[in-house]
Formats: sequence, C-alpha cells, structure tokens
Amino acid sequence: MSSYDQNNVFAKILRGELPCTKVYEDDVALAFMDIMPRADGHVLVIPKSPARNILDIAPQDLAALMPVVQKVAKAVKTGTGAEGITLQQFSESAGGQIVFHIHFHVLPRWEGVALRPHTGAMEKPELLEKHAAKIRAAF
Repeated sequence: MSSYDQNNVFAKILRGELPCTKVYEDDVALAFMDIMPRADGHVLVIPKSPARNILDIAPQDLAALMPVVQKVAKAVKTGTGAEGITLQQFSESAGGQIVFHIHFHVLPRWEGVALRPHTGAMEKPELLEKHAAKIRAAF
C-alpha cells in the first residue's frame, strides 16, 4: 500500500484549493456533492484527517467519521425524498478506488431506479447546487 498523497483532489478541496458544492461540514468531516453523480443527490463524505482508505485510517478517526456519514445519509434521504440509501467505500485500485483519500459515497435510491453508470460526465453546477440546497435544508 502506498503512502498518503497530500496533493490528491480531496486534500486540495479540504485546503480550499479546489471548489466543491458543500452540503455539510464540521471539525471531523466535509460532505459535498459528487461532480459525476450516479444518482441525483449523490454526496461524498470525507474526513479532515489524512488517510488513503479504510485500510489505513486511524481507528479513532474512523469512529469519529461514521456518525457524520450517518447524519449525512439521513439528510440525503430526507432532502431527496429517497426510499433508501446505498453507502459505498472503495479501497485501493483493485477495490475500485480512484481518489486516494478515504471517502464514503452516499447514494439516494428509489425502488426500480438503477444507478447511472460511472461515465466520468460532470454534472452542471447549478443542478448540483439545487440538490445540495434540498439536502442542506434536511439537517
């Protein structure tokens, strides 16, 4: 396993070097809209502590992060009117990880509606903000 790269895209977002459509932030984590959503309202939750993935995050940092993931999941479900939530976390390339800063995907789900494929197509910022506003209002 490689070491943590301080210049990964999520580290840059945390430092304010790259923009994001913020949904929630506290002293432990930042939650923001995925710019290539697989569902309307797809949110990413990242810890402020540096860690590549579930395999190397300090147990106490993971323990602090999970209540935030749950809080965000509840707001995503309520804010989008979803019937359920899919939570995903990928670790290392073979596990599907692309950005090497641990993150959880919070995907709102509806019965009979499949997730969109991960095509790499970026969503329009105004649509991301529309979904983010509904989710922020649910906290």
